Amino acid sequence: MAVLTAGALVVTAGCSSAPDANTPAAPSHASPAVSASASPSPTASLPPAEGSAKVVSTLTTGLVSPWGVAVLPGGDLLVSSRDEATVTRVDATSGKKTLLGSVPGVSPTGEGGLLGLAVSATYGADHQVYAYFTTESDNRIARMTYDERRPAGQQLGAPDTILRGIPKGVVHNGGRIAFGPDRMLYAGTGETGDDGLAQDEDSLAGKILRMTPDGEPVHGNPEADSVVYSPGHRNVQGLAWDGEKRLWASEFGQDTWDELNRIEPGGNYGWPEVEGVAPKGAGGDFLDPVAQWKTADASPSGIAYARGSIWMAGLRGERLWRIPLTGSEKEPLAKPQAFFEGTYGRLRTVVAAGRDTLWLVTGNTDGRGDPKAGDDRILLVKVG
Repeated sequence: MAVLTAGALVVTAGCSSAPDANTPAAPSHASPAVSASASPSPTASLPPAEGSAKVVSTLTTGLVSPWGVAVLPGGDLLVSSRDEATVTRVDATSGKKTLLGSVPGVSPTGEGGLLGLAVSATYGADHQVYAYFTTESDNRIARMTYDERRPAGQQLGAPDTILRGIPKGVVHNGGRIAFGPDRMLYAGTGETGDDGLAQDEDSLAGKILRMTPDGEPVHGNPEADSVVYSPGHRNVQGLAWDGEKRLWASEFGQDTWDELNRIEPGGNYGWPEVEGVAPKGAGGDFLDPVAQWKTADASPSGIAYARGSIWMAGLRGERLWRIPLTGSEKEPLAKPQAFFEGTYGRLRTVVAAGRDTLWLVTGNTDGRGDPKAGDDRILLVKVG
């Protein structure tokens, strides 16, 4: 297990509704409340211990409760509105927005609604867009055919549900979905505020799921007849793979520690028995996070991989975290580094945009932020 010591960040629950500051400020390079054990010196194959992040342009503004973002093969973005249950296409060059349509049956209450989006790994052949959303009875994953030939607002076909029965709650619905390097679909779920579900082997709540594009269990899953890939999660809202095809996930803590975890199939990540790094003698065969933060400094949602680092969007923390990787899953190369603290308010989603750039999506119109003129927006960030 990784041994990471606590620092000085102080935070309340990861889903806190504390006010957001949007006053422009210079990028912050503060370290989080986590210190890694001794790590190797950087080499040409590793990212530098200190990195950089600079907003170079604003792609678009005026988004309402943006949540999921998926990149089409040509580079344009699909963006979900959690509260309006719509999917909008954003031109990656001009920022022009085109409404594709709405998803029927979505119940946007509490932290639920239209959440994650993913583009099929075989999109060129099938034009399928996947969505994770909350209904009146559950959370589910469905796919829809995107037909660009139809009129704007009518371009999404009827949802074909591939997985239903993911427990829903007022809070902690998870919601991030993504296709992995293995071309399988992964989903992060939440425990709905019912702690016990994270360790319940018969529940899909508080888990990371892995399934075929049809929603079936995948060969190589811990249990042959189950889509559950890892248990013991509180609320997973970030999934990303690094250059070595290893899966990483961000997770909301409760009152003490938010987490970045390296996901292993069948690994148990401890909730609700453990929050953050397990204290010595705690017992239980739980995997420690690679890094942890006080919840006021993170409350992490989306993550992305670029330039040898995981980049993590913080909601309550109102900052973008950089976690440089060593090539080992046990510890980061150096202490995580923060950018844009308080500059753009709540940060919901971050997506790799190619080479040394990221798309960064704000989340100030989600009912917990302090929206300014133009919110919510998508920013192009150059990183190093």
